[in-house]
Order: sequence, then structure tokens, then C-alpha cells
Amino acid sequence: MTSYIVSYDLNFPGQDYSDLHDAIKSYGWWWHHLDSTWIIKTDQSAEVVRDYLVAFIDSNDKLLVAELTGAGAWAGFNSKGSKWLSDNL
Repeated sequence: MTSYIVSYDLNFPGQDYSDLHDAIKSYGWWWHHLDSTWIIKTDQSAEVVRDYLVAFIDSNDKLLVAELTGAGAWAGFNSKGSKWLSDNL
């Protein structure tokens, strides 16, 4: 499976984006310790993930889906979040 970073800017604060969050969680393997940044694992391509998730945002919002290479560094996360990153990047 490939790891992808999923990040977004939602341009209408206060809107309910729980459907977007549920769609991201539907991938099964996900990490979410930053406000608008997730990491998922899937066998799908970045384009397929984007095409699926774009249905859950408004036309003026921004969405990025990018493959992760496995290299990474981080700070400030709890042990559970750090372990997930270590195990899944």
C-alpha cells in the first residue's frame, strides 16, 4: 500500500465537513494529528483518492493528495501518533 498526505484548505469556516472526514477515514489506515492534514494508506492512485474526496468539499476549497516517500521527521506528537508515523511512512 502507498502512503499519501491529504491536506486541504476549507474556505468557509464553521461549515460541517464531517462527511469529508468520514470519507478520509473510510480508507481504514489513517493518521490525523494536525488540523487539516491527514495521512492515509491505500492501493489507489493519488488521482483516484483526489477524485473521491473532491466530492466532499466546496468548489472554492483546496485539496492536495501527494505520495509520501517514506522519509520523514516530526516533533511534538504523542507516542501513539509518532508510532503510527514510524510504522507507516
